[in-house]
Amino acid sequence: MRATPGRPLLFRTQVALLMLALLVLLPGCASTGKQASALERAQYAWSGAVRWNDMKTAWQLVDPDYRTAHLVSELDFARYEQVQVTGYRETSATAGPEEAMREIQIGVVNRHTMAERTVRYTERWRWDAAAGTWWIVDGLPDFWAGE
Repeated sequence: MRATPGRPLLFRTQVALLMLALLVLLPGCASTGKQASALERAQYAWSGAVRWNDMKTAWQLVDPDYRTAHLVSELDFARYEQVQVTGYRETSATAGPEEAMREIQIGVVNRHTMAERTVRYTERWRWDAAAGTWWIVDGLPDFWAGE
């Protein structure tokens, strides 16, 4: 490289090194972008399933290890049919490359008594690189906590 007036050799070398560093870091940004997009899709699917009381669909988004350790019976699913979700609001969220968390307020009405209440729920998510998806790690929301 030859120095040109106004552009010293040191400056051109720094620019070249910066460009090289950006090229090296770019694939990492792409995978992080894919993971963030996958998290957004998984959380959207989860919140939609919970909002519409489709707990069998929501159950499919729960970590397979958790599902194996905590079997849910048809009676358990029938219990969810006794309530209607009336609201689902995110109050805070954090996300990293391998884990994410959202604090949720869920409005729930008991279909028999028509009594409404608000349940706080923490969603914890983990990235499964092998499956290329995010899983919720704590199971379905407990709408009966504290009753």
